[in-house]
Amino acid sequence: MTEIVGSHDLLLVTLDTLRYDVAQELAAAGRIPNLARHLPGGTWERRHAPGSFTYASHQAMFAGFLPTPAAPGPHPRLFAARFAGSESTATGTFVYDTPDLVSGLAAVGYRTVCVGGVGFFNKQGLLGSVLPGMFQESHWEPEFGVASPTSFEAQVACAEKVVADLPADQPLFLFVNVAALHQPNWFHLPGATKEAGDTRESHAAALEYVDRHMGRLLAAVSARRPCLAIVCSDHGTAYGEDGYTGHRIGHDVVWTVPYAHFFVDEAR
Repeated sequence: MTEIVGSHDLLLVTLDTLRYDVAQELAAAGRIPNLARHLPGGTWERRHAPGSFTYASHQAMFAGFLPTPAAPGPHPRLFAARFAGSESTATGTFVYDTPDLVSGLAAVGYRTVCVGGVGFFNKQGLLGSVLPGMFQESHWEPEFGVASPTSFEAQVACAEKVVADLPADQPLFLFVNVAALHQPNWFHLPGATKEAGDTRESHAAALEYVDRHMGRLLAAVSARRPCLAIVCSDHGTAYGEDGYTGHRIGHDVVWTVPYAHFFVDEAR
């Protein structure tokens, strides 16, 4: 990261609430081709989330604690605030002298932009303003939110405009919180009804929907210079496993998340 920061644009996409098992199944079945073509080996890395719900997980990620590889560590981190005794800060880690990654990247010249999705990014109250308030520029509108069947394509259109309006020599850190996987997601599954509610199958259909528009987002962020993309979930969610529904609980389907990072070459 010490060589990448400054020379590359950076994209962080959190596929809010996406389960590892569903993501892996769809990649193996060829149902998310636009994402799978970028995944190392065509597969997601199994990691542990830094939090069991959106606010806690994003606070940790913005402090440099991305999802941790699901194997004994310590594991070197891509980003870290400077502090004594860190066992996960390595030679190649981008180390910043600010309280969080967002301001750390701003301090070295990046334009930091948030395209919000779920309620913790809607800026409609003090709590919903904390996370987007960390960025120099933030965007949210109801069409980006969980109740919109076209949320991700609306977010992509916003991201495309952000990139188009940016000076050519201005490096970009773009964060997109994708709301489509979060409940309600029943409307992404053909034939599903509101009365029947969300299911593991509608969760999968929502990921397929996101994949259909992911190519546009990756094309936008690589239009000016090479880009490092980090795509992961912030936490999973339960659909009846062991009697649990939802998240903010300590179940394996919540703590286990998909993760990938990869380079997107500058468009030619």
